[in-house]
Parts: sequence; C-alpha cells; structure tokens
Amino acid sequence: NPWKLNRKLVHITIGMVFLLFWPLFSSGRYAPFFAALAPGINIIRMLLLGLGIMKNEAMVKSMSRSGDHRELLKGPLYYATTITLATSVLWRTSPIAIALVCNLCAGDGIADVVGRRFGKEKLPYNPNKSYAGSIAMAVAGFLASIGYMHYFHSFGLMEESWYMTLGFLVVSVAAALVESHPISTDLDDNLTVPLTSFLVGSLVL
Repeated sequence: NPWKLNRKLVHITIGMVFLLFWPLFSSGRYAPFFAALAPGINIIRMLLLGLGIMKNEAMVKSMSRSGDHRELLKGPLYYATTITLATSVLWRTSPIAIALVCNLCAGDGIADVVGRRFGKEKLPYNPNKSYAGSIAMAVAGFLASIGYMHYFHSFGLMEESWYMTLGFLVVSVAAALVESHPISTDLDDNLTVPLTSFLVGSLVL
C-alpha cells in the first residue's frame, strides 16, 4: 500500500531531518524553545484537525491509518508532542533526546516497513508483530542513535563513549520489546516507545 509506505517514510524523516538542524541553532537560552516551535505548531494542527475544527483531507489521509480525522488525536499527536518535548526540555546535549527521537522515528518507522515485507515469522506473544520487524527496529534505532551521538559530538555538544553506545543499545532493545508487546497496539506505539526510551534512557544514559 503506497499510502502506508508514504506515511512511514514521513514518520521516519521528519524526526531524523529535524535532529540534523539542532546543532545549527544558537547556544542562547531561548534556542530550544525557538526550535520547538515547528513541532509545537504541529501539536496545535493535530488538535485542530483531529477535533474536526480544521479540514484537510490530504493531510489526514497521509497521517492516519484509517483516514478518520480523530485518529490524529492519538499517534500523530503523541509523535508531535514527543519531538516538541525532546526539543524544548531535553535539547541537544542530552543523549536521552537522541534516544527518544531515533527510536520513535527510525526504529518504529523501519519496524513497520521491514515487518510488512519480511515479517513471516510472528512473535509467540503477539501474532501482529514479527521477529524481522522487532529486530529491524532495535537495529535501526540503535544505529540512528549512534549516528547522532557522533554527529552532535562533532559539534562539541556531547561526549561519545562506549558506555553511551551500550546505553543506546539497551534503550533500543527495550523500545523494540515494548513496541512488540500487545499493550503498544492498545495504547499506541507513538506513546509507549518514547515513554520506554525516556524511562530506560534515564537509567542508562
């Protein structure tokens, strides 16, 4: 389904591209809030579209599984909120911010794409999820996290270490495990993945 693939590619790229711009902001006190304006405006847009106050069929179709505007009040709203909070509260010296965005965007996005294509072998505790998708999620989230650790380090924003690398691995595996659990389908993986990344990241990063 081209719409599904398109939606996932949007899901992956928005966060990944946004992180690329973080080092380009000034080191001023208000920079994180200024940077958070873009995803923050998206929170408002999701609320207006999701509540039906604003109409935009194409946008609703590109962001929802069913084409129902109310769906924007769940996944897309959690997604925009995660990126806004990661930007305004944690910002670019925080490895937890990297873990949050990388596991939500790269990890969760790739899980869906790979799971649909190669996910023949289903998980014993969740017939809707596959080994291929969950492994791809952990690997993609981890590799993206390492990539951004290195990228931010090159701007002098954070140290890079084997300890942090291992921490990113632990967070990505935890996020993939939670995403594969039926609770993530009931709640929404755009909520459970960032929550797990934040909680585990707070312990190990």
